[in-house]
Amino acid sequence: MAPSVAESQQPAEPTAIEAAKPAGKFSVKADPSYEYNKYLPYQETFEKEGPLQYFDHVDPASRADPAKPNLLTADAKLHHLSPYLGTEVSGVQLSKLSNEGLDELALFVAERKVVVFRDQDLKNVSPDQQLEFVRHFGPPHVHPIAVNVEEYPALAVVYRDEERPGFNDYLVGTQINHTGWHSDVSYEKQPPGTTFFYIVDGPEFGGDTLFLSQVEAYNRLSPEFKKRLIGLKAVHTAVPQAEGAAKRGLLIRRDPVETEHPVVRVHPITKEKALFINPGFTTRVVGFKKEESDALLGFLFDHIAKGADFHVRASYRPGSVAIWDNRVTAHSAIPDFDRKIRRHHIRLTPQAEKPIPAQEI
Repeated sequence: MAPSVAESQQPAEPTAIEAAKPAGKFSVKADPSYEYNKYLPYQETFEKEGPLQYFDHVDPASRADPAKPNLLTADAKLHHLSPYLGTEVSGVQLSKLSNEGLDELALFVAERKVVVFRDQDLKNVSPDQQLEFVRHFGPPHVHPIAVNVEEYPALAVVYRDEERPGFNDYLVGTQINHTGWHSDVSYEKQPPGTTFFYIVDGPEFGGDTLFLSQVEAYNRLSPEFKKRLIGLKAVHTAVPQAEGAAKRGLLIRRDPVETEHPVVRVHPITKEKALFINPGFTTRVVGFKKEESDALLGFLFDHIAKGADFHVRASYRPGSVAIWDNRVTAHSAIPDFDRKIRRHHIRLTPQAEKPIPAQEI
């Protein structure tokens, strides 16, 4: 792993990250009329943590019955959004699944890449129950930028309202194109796998999420170009995200890291090859000169962004839970809704295996 900025530089003046020391408590002001104040973003004093360490991971999908009898029961109704990714499901209550059903859920999401379950009660069960549910898929990731549910660091809060603009408002203010493709925290040593994102409150329309299949993006490349990508590594960095958060007054739980990952990875269960690059966090190809790296990454970023036929749009309504395989997808928020309206989601992000590099055919 490449050294973090804090390890590789010793500036005379404190950086924005170093200046963002914990200072008391911070939260969005509670609204007495709002039913879900307990899920508002919250920050408090804490001791800065060390870097995350490697661990052994067993994907629960490895135990799943391919027929999925405990998940896709007679009550389940499926609506596929695309041949490559995306399914909407009704008639299945996630919080009621058995361990066998959860194994099958992991397999189903790996196969379909992103699945939106309707009419769920996840936001109405306790945070402890939510964490128990998520631990089935891997250790719950605690985001290095400390914006979470009070006393539950692993329940990451995505929130904005008229008085408190969120990250996407900064995107809207600085870019003509408001998409921001990324795979969540891909800079970690073991980035997330099966990821959960549920709506607490949001606009009647708008505020959807775009998803793309990194598997299909890889499949579209020519055989010779694929061969050239096999074996390459790229650097994924947390530094710009941390610096931007510090400038906005957010607290930084861990120093930002930079990690090398394969440009093409293999899913441990489906064995599919997928690109593992994204413009949000991938900065350079290891061993390439800057112009070479910029050209290659620029082409790949352009390729995944323009592949509308392997994109889908996930929409939210009350009770929606989006689940995606972060290893083989990228996604972007769509900040197209009335800025006076509150948009409030919770993300639960279990970590998975160290990315497995694809081998030459």
